[in-house]
Amino acid sequence: MTTLADHVPGGRPGDVERATALSGELSGRGVHGIVLAYVDTAGIGRVKAIPTARLASAAAWGVGMSPVFDTFLANDTIVATDVLGSPDGDLRLYPDLDQLVVLAGQPGWAWAPVDRITQEGEPHPACGRTVLRRIVTEAAERHGVTFKAAVEIEWAVGRGDAPDGAFVPAVSGPAYGATRQVELSDCVADLLAALAAQGVDVDQVHPEYAAGQFEISVGALDPVAAADRSVLVRQTIRAVTRRHGLKVSFAPAVFARGVGNGGHIHLSAWRDGVNLHTGGDRRYGMTSAAESFAAGVLAHLPGLMAVTAPSPASCLRLKPSQWAGVFTAWGRETREAALRVITGTAGVREHAANLEVKPVDLAANPYVALACLIAAGLDGLVSEASLPEETTGDPARLDAAQAAARGVHRLPTSLERAVEEFRGDERLRAALGPVLADAVIAVRRGELAAVAGMDDEQVAAAYRWAY
Repeated sequence: MTTLADHVPGGRPGDVERATALSGELSGRGVHGIVLAYVDTAGIGRVKAIPTARLASAAAWGVGMSPVFDTFLANDTIVATDVLGSPDGDLRLYPDLDQLVVLAGQPGWAWAPVDRITQEGEPHPACGRTVLRRIVTEAAERHGVTFKAAVEIEWAVGRGDAPDGAFVPAVSGPAYGATRQVELSDCVADLLAALAAQGVDVDQVHPEYAAGQFEISVGALDPVAAADRSVLVRQTIRAVTRRHGLKVSFAPAVFARGVGNGGHIHLSAWRDGVNLHTGGDRRYGMTSAAESFAAGVLAHLPGLMAVTAPSPASCLRLKPSQWAGVFTAWGRETREAALRVITGTAGVREHAANLEVKPVDLAANPYVALACLIAAGLDGLVSEASLPEETTGDPARLDAAQAAARGVHRLPTSLERAVEEFRGDERLRAALGPVLADAVIAVRRGELAAVAGMDDEQVAAAYRWAY
């Protein structure tokens, strides 16, 4: 469980002593450096690193990093808002000792996610991890609701000797095929061993649909820890794969055509230790609270797209009839619906029942995406919203009258439209706060300007190795 208290200058009670002990333990295990990791507004993982001996100092006083990265684009161009994007100022990165792990795929290194604190000791308003922690805390205090979450990770494996910028699949064979598993057997086995050593429980890993594509599913945690885990798993995949002479891409679209990489989010609401998505008297065993929560997510999906599918390359992936969830529809185990209700197998439903949000990819900042999804769901819960009629099959096959009766319509087909929906969604902007919400808008507009005049193939190439 992640510690929910904010960091403070000098360290929270016991942090410095704990960090001192951890530093000695890590040094004894041959760890020389610690990666301090966070994700910026554009969805790019940013890091600083410290010698292991400096961990206690970092726990007490943090490590400096400029706030300008909140308005970096994926290509490292800088845009600005009224308060962000200047070369002025400094922030302090505080490692979360609860989530510190030794990196089995990077010998000599450990890893920890960070919260960002101002020099005055206040939470940085553009820190997505801090925002998510605040929303989770408020949900428990105001509504008695807690959450479990997990992020699916899809990635494409390419040959390391491909020409610069090009993607050449490292494996052959059909989707979900045994050929791919055999060809990447050693690498995937090393990946599983590394994740196990890092305490990541893996549910499954398999070849996926697109060329060279694989997917891994991991166990659910509280939302902050789930977002941390998503970042850690990608760090591990990249490191292990590189040791085998291969490259990975988590980009939403490696190519302009075909199926892209998703990052579907699984989310469940709990009260008093009981899963609200099962054992109730609503459809498929949902409680009234779970159904209203799902209705809130569904209603806010157009604006959510600015944080769940935030890259110009995301739009290349979001196509009908490719299991990307591009319509405002829900259904039980309906993989074409944007919101998939998962009941789980009889006998384990009290643990397994959850919602899967489909229009999400790994260009998303997982902390910001989860914060907005939970805020949307809570909006539905508080207003006792109702789900519309369920959609079965492919929503793209509904005629106009059927779609209208179910409230089914196409989600934004452009990043520009998603940004406008986000701008108009007061609940989502309020959840992030004005500083982070404005950064989201500025960065998305900056990404749009960066690809102006590009065709689809050029857009795919521009973001192929960014994430």
